[in-house]
Amino acid sequence: MLIIRYVWSFLNVKEPLRVLVTGAVGHIGYALVPMIARGLMLGPDQPIILHILDIQSAREPLNGVKMELTDAAFPLLKGIVATTDVVEACKGVNIAIMLGGFPREQGMERKDVMSKNILIYKTQASALEHAAENCKVLVVANPANTNALILKEFAPSIPKKNITCLTRLDHNRALGQIARRLNIHVSDVKNVIIWGNHSSTQYPDVNHATVTTSLGQQPVRELIADDNWLNGEFITTVQQRGATIIKARKRSSALSAASAACDHIHDWVLGTPKGTWVSMGVYSDGSYGIDPGLVYSFPVTCDKGEWKIVQGLKIDEFSRAKMDATAKELYEEKELAYSCLDPQQTQAL
Repeated sequence: MLIIRYVWSFLNVKEPLRVLVTGAVGHIGYALVPMIARGLMLGPDQPIILHILDIQSAREPLNGVKMELTDAAFPLLKGIVATTDVVEACKGVNIAIMLGGFPREQGMERKDVMSKNILIYKTQASALEHAAENCKVLVVANPANTNALILKEFAPSIPKKNITCLTRLDHNRALGQIARRLNIHVSDVKNVIIWGNHSSTQYPDVNHATVTTSLGQQPVRELIADDNWLNGEFITTVQQRGATIIKARKRSSALSAASAACDHIHDWVLGTPKGTWVSMGVYSDGSYGIDPGLVYSFPVTCDKGEWKIVQGLKIDEFSRAKMDATAKELYEEKELAYSCLDPQQTQAL
């Protein structure tokens, strides 16, 4: 009997998945890598080989992160590749989480920031040609939607459905605000939506959200019964949450961003619960009147490693205006990004 159990356990051991984290020395990366190594992203039975990448000047801190991962003795962590070489970092990875980017500094114009991020994401896109087949990519670095779009344009071997950006942080923030308003546990709230850009134009939508109560699923809008708050303060609170945290912490969101990245990949790979959707920045297929060619946040369900945009939701006039406004900003960002490219490269896209 013991022999049978041993053989059975041996046959059911999963092969390690290789997970890349760029910008691994930063605050989000430092919070994220132990979550991945502990199994919070891909499950408690999925072995991991972590690829951690940062710039040359961060070589020593990167080595320090590697030492800490080793010292933590995570049972699921089967190997660590710590490097400043982007091609080495991308070789064979199954999942890539792109935290690295160039932040906007005081006095910089948007076009200057965009130009620097285009250079970063063109280089990383080229390196991801060495990733494993069907590699899944999550872009976190801002401007996340447009960085994901640039990555898609310069990584032709990666299907566009496999390149996404993080709006799960905004989604989770919306859930938290609803739970706080109703004085309930956040796990009882589901199906909020973040439409559009990961920016202050995003539209947090509760029109289809529900709460689990003793009477069953009840609409959030009916339970709160305050349209002024839902159409005003709630939206601006979620839109401005990142800035509010910076004001309080003197640093940008790290713990919550890392947790949201875990949630995004977890649900994408392992699936969303039945009857539940989440928000992901994905390449538009024209759903809800959003032009194809933008990376836009939609409500999605996930199954067997594939996401699907939720269809057939009723959109009122208030929502339509908000959704179009954030799409307009994304289109302007796309045009700005393309203006930073070499004319020959633009013609080739």
